[in-house]
Amino acid sequence: MRGLILCFLLLSVCGAEAQARPAAIEAHVIHEPQSVMGSDGLRHLAYELDITNFYGDTGTLNLSGVSVFADASSMPLASFGGGAMAALLAPNTNLQSDNSLSIKAGGHAVIFLWLTLPKDTPLPDRLRHHLDFRTETGVVLTAEDVSVAVSKAPPTVIGPPLRGMWLADEGPGYAQSHHWGSLVAENGRLTIPQRYAVDFFGADAKGHAVSVPVGKLAESRLEDWIGFDAEVLAVADGVVRKVRDGVADHRPLSPQAEPDELTPEGLYGNFVILEIAPHVFAHYAHLRNGSLKVRVGDHVRRGDILARLGDTGSAGAPHLHFHVSDTFGFAGSEGLPFVFDSLTLAGHASESEVLNNQSMLDLTAAKIRHDSLPLNGDLVVF
Repeated sequence: MRGLILCFLLLSVCGAEAQARPAAIEAHVIHEPQSVMGSDGLRHLAYELDITNFYGDTGTLNLSGVSVFADASSMPLASFGGGAMAALLAPNTNLQSDNSLSIKAGGHAVIFLWLTLPKDTPLPDRLRHHLDFRTETGVVLTAEDVSVAVSKAPPTVIGPPLRGMWLADEGPGYAQSHHWGSLVAENGRLTIPQRYAVDFFGADAKGHAVSVPVGKLAESRLEDWIGFDAEVLAVADGVVRKVRDGVADHRPLSPQAEPDELTPEGLYGNFVILEIAPHVFAHYAHLRNGSLKVRVGDHVRRGDILARLGDTGSAGAPHLHFHVSDTFGFAGSEGLPFVFDSLTLAGHASESEVLNNQSMLDLTAAKIRHDSLPLNGDLVVF
């Protein structure tokens, strides 16, 4: 259930055993986790816990460990502590030298959980979380049973938004991305519109995104980028709900101003937003100026050309930003999981490798995947 809230009061514990005391924290999920099959052949749950150090006089609490359990099982599905804590945090989070997360009295912090289910493990009805804290004086406190329901709804199945080979950059599973790690607070709600968003950078047969030498990247033209001007396709039958054209493409890798507002108009440059099912919207951003072929109200079929890939809005270089959410707006929307009915996993690379022409592909090892979500760093072929 969205907005599930559990409170844990700091109480004294009696008995012969030296047990940790319950921590005075409140924790809730931002959005109910939903299972999705990744390109690695495993099922994943992406969700967040918003943790508040509730009382002003408690002092700072340091979160040192998180364990996740399925239903009534006593064996954890996953445990995070030490250096693994950093993987749960968005950029610029206050991680301490001992790898604990510091939460000041009255303050809150969000941890991002990418839970991979072991093969043949049934999808749990609920997840339970054991959270370990230490006070500034070294007292151990715990929250024993932060429980969240797991959605049984399947992810949206769609077709390809592009043709050719593409790097899935800043993609699912990466809490430090500017997508998943970007929370939006508006009108009393905290949401994550880009929870499963992907930036698709075009790549050639060697896995390179740009044709100029690395020393000339700053001088590159739009035409030097493999993906520039590629056809952008409707991923499903749907209705065009919102569009924008007329924003000029800018020079690759040029400085970008901070957006004035957290809206498609403030972030996307030229864009198309399709409604592909009730309360399911596909967002296409950074489209080439003058390339849009659809208008609001148009009915499109899967595979129809919507526009061409450009470098507009909050884009550092030519790429397609793609995500699925529950509204055609930005603030106030929740990012929803989706899977492509077919793709070829060609390999893996970092953004740095494809920009610096360092990635080396062995296409003989390519694997066809069905009904799967590209993960961060995947090189996929549609």
